[in-house]
Amino acid sequence: MPIPVSRRRRPAHRGGGPVWLFDLDNTLHSASHAIFPAINEGMTRYIIDALGIGRAEADELRLAYVRRYGATLLGLARHHPIDPHEFLRVAHAMPELRQMLRAERGLARLIDALPGRKIVLTNAPEGYARAVLNELGIERLFERIIAIEHMRRRGQWHAKPDLAMLRHVLRAARVRLAEAVLVEDTRSHLKRYRRLGIGTVWIVGHLVAPVRGERDGRGERRAARMPGAGRPHYIDSRIRSLKSLRRVISRSSHALD
Repeated sequence: MPIPVSRRRRPAHRGGGPVWLFDLDNTLHSASHAIFPAINEGMTRYIIDALGIGRAEADELRLAYVRRYGATLLGLARHHPIDPHEFLRVAHAMPELRQMLRAERGLARLIDALPGRKIVLTNAPEGYARAVLNELGIERLFERIIAIEHMRRRGQWHAKPDLAMLRHVLRAARVRLAEAVLVEDTRSHLKRYRRLGIGTVWIVGHLVAPVRGERDGRGERRAARMPGAGRPHYIDSRIRSLKSLRRVISRSSHALD
């Protein structure tokens, strides 16, 4: 049976383009300044309450599961008797979401102008993703949202950068790997998915300045140099702004500049 992916009636799109797979946080909007800190705090507080441990241990557990599994939820669901849906609800409860959002000027126009299909692919829950897209005024531009609830298979939770999961959800969405282009801020996701032959665009404009030795919201230890520096071999294009997607040349093979 096809995976139950959230979708709307498919928007009209200009033919000849790729299938754009957009990450959500720090890709379609800036999450670093307010939203990531709020999510991290919500996750930590849930872990404290659910497991009865102290803040320091809860923070370390949250980061350890991000590093090991790609998402805190996956580690919690595997090793602890928690309610995954309740965890996602608590961690992404943001009554002040509108005030917390920051995005590029003319975002809807930029995305609408891109040829091809557009899909959101996020490790966030669907309710949060839909709320963000609604506040940004761009939900109508995407044919579907593939959120973490849609990445489950055979009762098991999965998340980016799981390879089998991506194959599965793209097959359900009738997307060939050769025509997909992932636009993402997390370099490790792009590195892993490049193995499948998809196009990779690294957006760096929302990454925060590093503090030596400190770990970011995904558990990666920040380097001393500025974030977004260089362009690794597995990155087809490195951009600071979604405006630059207009310079990403799409051919039948979707070779990127």
